[in-house]
Amino acid sequence: MDFSNYHIGYGITGSFCTFAESRKAVVRLKGMGAQITPIFSYQTQNTDTRFGSAKEFVEGICEITESEGIRTITEAEPIGPNNYLDVMVIAPCTGNTAAKLCNGIVDTPVLMAAKAHMRNGKPLVLAISTNDALGMNFKTIGQLMNMKNIYLVPFGQDNPKSKPNSMIAKLEFLPDTIEMAMHGKQIQPVIR
Repeated sequence: MDFSNYHIGYGITGSFCTFAESRKAVVRLKGMGAQITPIFSYQTQNTDTRFGSAKEFVEGICEITESEGIRTITEAEPIGPNNYLDVMVIAPCTGNTAAKLCNGIVDTPVLMAAKAHMRNGKPLVLAISTNDALGMNFKTIGQLMNMKNIYLVPFGQDNPKSKPNSMIAKLEFLPDTIEMAMHGKQIQPVIR
């Protein structure tokens, strides 16, 4: 696939255990020629975890994308009127972010970017990552799947024995999901 004509907004929210896979996805999209503008949630920018330093992660993504990215709500808002993204991805998309998106709550840079981007009728691709996908977030995911211009990266249970409600996106399908979304289609099957 050649993504050299695509400008992708890449939102990253706080599912810290999936950051390494998300970083690999950014590298892959960049290798396919995409221009990528990273968009960081406040938690992504400021929370050090057992999975690594926030500063090192953010700086690494900025280095890969050759962009300082979007880090505030104010910086995200012009995405709408300037209409410069072809597609926006949120990977990982936490249950918290999904629920807020579903209910029109815009209190992070990633959510403002998604709202601003969607006003232009262009695709928003979500890579779900939540411990409550088959619990509290089940209804939210169903509602998002039925919203215009929202597409989901195929996802499945990551640890059915220890975390039976947990599901994460299979980011190896991200490029195919983007390509299909650019043609107004949801990649199938969604649950894998």
